Amino acid sequence: MAIQGALPVEFGTVFPHGAYALSVEAITDFETKRPQMDKVSGLPLWAVDVIDADPEARGKAKSVKVKVAAEHCPTLPDEVPGLPFRPVEFEQMSVMPYVDDSGRRPRVAYSLRARGVKTPGGGGSRKAPAAAASGAGGSGGKDAG
Repeated sequence: MAIQGALPVEFGTVFPHGAYALSVEAITDFETKRPQMDKVSGLPLWAVDVIDADPEARGKAKSVKVKVAAEHCPTLPDEVPGLPFRPVEFEQMSVMPYVDDSGRRPRVAYSLRARGVKTPGGGGSRKAPAAAASGAGGSGGKDAG
């Protein structure tokens, strides 16, 4: 099969109504208590907590994490006055479908990755210094079903 690893996808395909970032934090390996590293780039992984602006999104699909591999913590766009979150776009996204069998019945879920974070509408890129993410696999993503 020619498809290996994550599939490239446009931001607007994943978040057609936009997205809002709540926070960003380092991902820690559960066993070693050290920063989790991206298997392709070798860079530390950061999780951006995101609210999907889609009015039809419900439950687990409303709040997702997008992983960014970067040497330093990615900088989120500025807050919108009066709102607790920040409108955001992700650059060079990729998606990895997987089977989540942690619930009562298995379901298809998606792991989301990006190479950078920026302000919506073509604002300047907010990539972390010294190269951002790989587009490969991982966990903790947008639900489907």
